Amino acid sequence: MKFGSTGPGGDDDCLEGRYANYFEIGHNAFEFLLDFGQWYFEGPEGRMHTRIVTSPMFARRLAETLNRALFQYEQLHGPVPDEAGNPDGEARGDNLRHLHALKTP
Repeated sequence: MKFGSTGPGGDDDCLEGRYANYFEIGHNAFEFLLDFGQWYFEGPEGRMHTRIVTSPMFARRLAETLNRALFQYEQLHGPVPDEAGNPDGEARGDNLRHLHALKTP
């Protein structure tokens, strides 16, 4: 899946969309590593396809942006259920509780 018609430099590069339902996050003193992939019930483990490396400052911004987006989503569509289909309760704009589902090494 491609998005847009030109990349940041004005050339023909497009953003590539990849589906992810499996995540691993690691960090050291200088950077966060965010691995995205897919996991299927019939497979033994998830298969990673994308790694994002970013600074702690931008990792915090990502967490805040994701939490804000979840809050807005739930305002429009209701609570996001957990993996078992149970309502997870409504998001609050001032917390990061939704990130507990992200797997950390």
